[in-house]
Amino acid sequence: MSLSTGKEIKLSGHTICISNSMEIGEGFTKNLFGLNEAYKEGSTLPVIINPFDISRDEWFEIADYQIFLWMHFKDRLRQFGIKNPQIFKGTL
Repeated sequence: MSLSTGKEIKLSGHTICISNSMEIGEGFTKNLFGLNEAYKEGSTLPVIINPFDISRDEWFEIADYQIFLWMHFKDRLRQFGIKNPQIFKGTL
């Protein structure tokens, strides 16, 4: 991942994830929604992996929640700075 400052962060997984405790880490698997490079027989399109059969509206809900967490994280950084452990003690 390349940041606007020029810093490069090498990720082992596919994504950066945030928890409701404001802790941030890497997501290592595409186990909820992803693309399988295999093709269904008779198709020219790769297979989409969605093992929990999550609907479009449910993905909107998940996306909204993740956006909320990142916005809350930004608010906590503004409020407490980067070196204050209270970033992680906020309630949602």
